[in-house]
Amino acid sequence: MTRGALADRIAEATGRTVRGLSPVGSGTAGDRLHRALFEDGGHAMVKSATAGDHLAVEGRMLHFLTERSDLPVPAILASAPDFLVMEEIDAGGILDAEGEAQAADMIARLHGVTADRHGLDFDTVIGGLAQPNGWDEDWRRFFAEKRLLAMAKQGRDAGRLPGEFMPRIERLAGRLDRWIDAPGPPSLLHGDLWGGNLLARGGRVAGFIDPAIYFGDAEIELAFTRLFQTFTDAFYRRYADHRPIRPGFIEERCALYNLYPLLVHVRLFGGGYVTRVEHTLTQFGV
Repeated sequence: MTRGALADRIAEATGRTVRGLSPVGSGTAGDRLHRALFEDGGHAMVKSATAGDHLAVEGRMLHFLTERSDLPVPAILASAPDFLVMEEIDAGGILDAEGEAQAADMIARLHGVTADRHGLDFDTVIGGLAQPNGWDEDWRRFFAEKRLLAMAKQGRDAGRLPGEFMPRIERLAGRLDRWIDAPGPPSLLHGDLWGGNLLARGGRVAGFIDPAIYFGDAEIELAFTRLFQTFTDAFYRRYADHRPIRPGFIEERCALYNLYPLLVHVRLFGGGYVTRVEHTLTQFGV
């Protein structure tokens, strides 16, 4: 879509004339990112994509977080399958220790929003990739089928995950009860909580972007943050004040849960992430 055509679409969707669109970057799903300046002096961030409907899903996820939690996320001004117009969050820099404690308070409250089953009533996306949901009362089955096996198949079908990995992942998926016990009520998860999706201003939290939401074991969110070193120990100490971390998380479940984001990165990028998947499978004896 040309900038002119995108400006026309934005004006039609928002009822505001677009004075200009300035490119500011791109996302992992091939999204184009622009800053829109309106004739009335306002501005917004605009994502556009040439294929798929993941931007409409992203808008739906942000709406869900706004309705069901107090997590600060950008307001949606307009959404369609191929573009998303969002409030621009003023941000820059990183969190200081007080900001990490603030983030821990926010994420603990998010995880305090619960459901009676795991999953969600609509499918979501992570990094622009399909993330199937539906509802399941059994967390281990949900994690096995809707996360590990579903993403491994995406990686295999895209030619990024060698086919010989599938039987090993299937064996691991069938043995999850060795390491995962009943985790308690399913928590609402951001789902993609790496540093690039947490915006800071003046050392404090400014907002969270690019969610991949569903209800599941809160530990999978904590594991993800450790994989990409989103936070320091200040975050985990404060989080544990609200929600004590169960024994065995660091020793076993953290690496097990991080197999899912590693498979996501295999599907997106291949390369060294395949080696990290191999290491995890070997660690768990498959």
